Amino acid sequence: METLTLSQPMQLTALPTQDELPCDDGVPMETQRHKWQMDLLIDTISPWLDRREDGYASGNMFVYFSTAQLKNQDFKGPDFFAVLGVPKGERKSWVTWEEGKAPDVVIELLSESTAQIDKTEKKQIYQDKLRVPEYFWYDPFNPEDLTEFVLVDGVYEPRQPNEKGWLISGRLGLALVRWQGEYRGVTTVWIRWATLDGILLPTERESAEEAQQKAEEAQQKAEEAQQKAEEAQQKAEGKLRKHNRKLSDWRLNLGNWGLIPKVSDFVWADFGKTPPVGYFIFESAFSPMENEELTTVPIYCASRLAAFRGLKLT
Repeated sequence: METLTLSQPMQLTALPTQDELPCDDGVPMETQRHKWQMDLLIDTISPWLDRREDGYASGNMFVYFSTAQLKNQDFKGPDFFAVLGVPKGERKSWVTWEEGKAPDVVIELLSESTAQIDKTEKKQIYQDKLRVPEYFWYDPFNPEDLTEFVLVDGVYEPRQPNEKGWLISGRLGLALVRWQGEYRGVTTVWIRWATLDGILLPTERESAEEAQQKAEEAQQKAEEAQQKAEEAQQKAEGKLRKHNRKLSDWRLNLGNWGLIPKVSDFVWADFGKTPPVGYFIFESAFSPMENEELTTVPIYCASRLAAFRGLKLT
């Protein structure tokens, strides 16, 4: 963001509030890609902050840090910044004497017109004036130009990427990673936030698409389960029809042998056993094998009797 110049000097009688301070210089970001890169950083960290009880993130917003800054009319706005340990809520500007602290993380997006200032003047302000613990810069048109500085004893020290090429924000407990992908119709190398396990923080659209995909997968599983249940039912009905056909054969042959079952003549107890456990109920007692008086004949007895008479039941 460009420096704001006022036509009249500002007279200070008391420290102004954010409602009394300029919040926008009216100068747009350098390119559409710069704007969308800022939006991507904000879009992905905002849902992450929503799960916390504190925190704030924004971009292209003035940050006020001293009365000398006001007198000099030197108003700077990071392209992206994040702060933990502060109440949630809307801000017009970030006023350190109201908030009680400076941003924890600042990211500047380099361009041909701002790269020199971002790497020198602004870096010095973030180190000496604001004392921002972690400062990053990135060139959206040159993915190799991604750098992190950590404030150590009041001086910025560069940090090297880890073995996966990620830059780690110790303040946020997140990784800043390069990501080749499509955002708002533009496919390029973006930087975005990820967990330390490498899971990208999703945008609102990505979260919605993931939820839709999970819902479709759940519906597909439910349909597959219903299909299996229907197939199992059809199989069971087919098995029952097969047993009923055998039962009809048994009734016919028992009748030929002079054994007259009742109308309600058979009860299945368990289809799973071999032979199945069930009973024929007869009108009168008889002895199929050894002339014992019986009012029921178990299936296995009927099977033995049929086998004895030369009838194949299975």
